[in-house]
Amino acid sequence: MATQTVFAQVMGLGHRETFRRCVQRYQGDAGAKGFGCHDQWLAMAFAQLTFRESLRDLESSLHSRTALLYQMGFRSDIRRSTLADANELRDWRIYADWAQSLILRARKLYATEPFALELEQTVYALDATVIDLCLSLFPWAHFRSTKAAIKLHTLLDLRGSIPTFLALTEGAVHEVNLLDKIPIEPGAIYVMDRGYLDFARLARFTQAGAFFVIRAKSNLQSCVRTRRSVDPSTGLRCDQSINLRGLYSRQDYPDLLRRIRYAAPDHEHTLVFLTNNFTLPALKIAQIYKSRWQIELFFRWIKQHLRIRSFIGTSDNAVRIQIWSAISTYLLVAILKKTLKLEPSLHEILQVLSVTQFEKVPIPELFNRRTTLFDTSNITEDIPNLF
Repeated sequence: MATQTVFAQVMGLGHRETFRRCVQRYQGDAGAKGFGCHDQWLAMAFAQLTFRESLRDLESSLHSRTALLYQMGFRSDIRRSTLADANELRDWRIYADWAQSLILRARKLYATEPFALELEQTVYALDATVIDLCLSLFPWAHFRSTKAAIKLHTLLDLRGSIPTFLALTEGAVHEVNLLDKIPIEPGAIYVMDRGYLDFARLARFTQAGAFFVIRAKSNLQSCVRTRRSVDPSTGLRCDQSINLRGLYSRQDYPDLLRRIRYAAPDHEHTLVFLTNNFTLPALKIAQIYKSRWQIELFFRWIKQHLRIRSFIGTSDNAVRIQIWSAISTYLLVAILKKTLKLEPSLHEILQVLSVTQFEKVPIPELFNRRTTLFDTSNITEDIPNLF
């Protein structure tokens, strides 16, 4: 381990055979002359870990230490034209499948992470974030009259903040359509904002034995069947069992729903939640919805610390490869943190890795030194540690 570069140690956590199967599934290396999919993945991961924002920048960084490239895992020369062609032509699903394999590994490692609400059930948050693009450079991603964008849809396991389902769509695709695609786990709780309010689709959760917590819209029509007492000092205002009253809504969801009204601590507005869980206390339902903000922090962290604000390719395929590479890098560093039992935050780990990729030092030693190779004492992380 001590003779390997830091980059090789990080990449070594990825199972090469699993990656090979992903490549073989889509014949990614068919016709390749030297520069294969694995070299492409290493180059994209290096760009993420060292914060490179252009192909020229990436090429210059790698060529500055040419003698070490073989030891880092590269088996061919890295040229920006070659990498650009690979990003344009190779199937982005190779890297999507690779990310899914890393998700499975990360979930196992973080399965025993403590969850603040002390629930036995798994709690997932579902949301999407818009990644803005320049309309003149990315006309295929037309979103609005003067704007281009794509959406990253994410189902986040709130125990460890590990994404369990990811999908990329054009910006115009509405979030609610993803309810048809996400896997439904019996007994789990799914937390969503009101943009996902579609009673026909929500009925699938009830039929599958899963639970949902979702914000209600202000124009919801319903009739109250039963009321439960609440303690106003906790912020609760009502806890009711209701039936939907609208013709189509009642047809889409004929079962009882639970409606909980909760006043936010600032008392400037109240939130109304709908759920099909009649067992948990009403205050616990409100707390579950509050935990949904972890996915907002996840999106904010991804946009701040991974390279998805500037793209090194302009085609749909190249953009997807870069985003899946960013997600895979995030997961690989999360696996690294858990496997090596590193104490620093993920932000600090990335900062140290960004300037030590060519070093031949065991990774734990980087974080055990009294004076690290990178001083993180002045870094102020403006979001909580997700791990």
